[in-house]
Amino acid sequence: MRFLPAEWFVVRILLTLAALDAVLLYSKNIRVDVAGYASLIGIGLLLLGGGQYYRVIRNEARMALALTAAGLFVLFTITGSIFNYTFFPNTFPPIDRFLLQVDAAMGYRWDVLMIWVSHYPWFGALLYHVYLTSLPQLLIIILLLGFMGEAQQLHRFLLTGVIGGLLAIMIWALFPNFGAKSSDHLSQAVLAAFPIAVTPAYGETLLALSRNGVDYLTPKDVLGLIGFPSFHTVMVCMSVCFVPRQRMLTPIFFCLNALMVPAILVQGGHFLIDMIGGVGVFFLAYLLSSATMRRLKGGYETPPEAGRKLISSIKENP
Repeated sequence: MRFLPAEWFVVRILLTLAALDAVLLYSKNIRVDVAGYASLIGIGLLLLGGGQYYRVIRNEARMALALTAAGLFVLFTITGSIFNYTFFPNTFPPIDRFLLQVDAAMGYRWDVLMIWVSHYPWFGALLYHVYLTSLPQLLIIILLLGFMGEAQQLHRFLLTGVIGGLLAIMIWALFPNFGAKSSDHLSQAVLAAFPIAVTPAYGETLLALSRNGVDYLTPKDVLGLIGFPSFHTVMVCMSVCFVPRQRMLTPIFFCLNALMVPAILVQGGHFLIDMIGGVGVFFLAYLLSSATMRRLKGGYETPPEAGRKLISSIKENP
């Protein structure tokens, strides 16, 4: 198998996560929908296999970049989600009440925002559809950077997502929280005014899992668990930061993610502080991914560049 340095880095993280998932699932006696997860893992492995085919046999570097990164992204999403669930029941008490107080100190209340949006159902429905574009946006960026041959930028993007995801999971494990939707209650009139992706009932389900744990894990029922720091916000930052700077593409992504800000609050049921935390996690993940890429940079030199350096070294040290 032929992987570039950052790809190997992510592969090692995936293998470590998979091993941890297996140990934790067994030790906590959590039953798993084997067929459901096998099909998703199969998609990731199929994409990885396609990447190897185009890299080793067809020698089509750009196709290989895109398929390999997409496969790694899918596999990390699966193993990371399972890892997140293994922290149920939570060892530490939820901190939602504290986060609610922080929001109040900043003058923000989720229930007031939701009541306001309920007066403009078209806007709430628009935010619903915008909210659902987060993952597709990341996959589009992976494919674009891959087909453009931007290996280092693509892998910095991939590492930022992986590191950001792990940071968010670990912060959440130490300080469990489930967002404003688990702390505030809305009237039926507000709930019926427009489609809502994450409702207070969703928050109550998370609180029950926090207390009782999970005994059966299936991808059909997987929920987004993390309130603070908001990983949706990390994804928004990734989209804005890494989208290729094209005349038509960039404005579309920027406008879409400007709407994603209220969508995360309204449709994601987040505290405002969740988003601030998400921005912080993104910047930390970006710095760590950039530092990692600098250490791995030698593996991305093209043969002509490496040859010129060798010739220059010989001339300087005959």
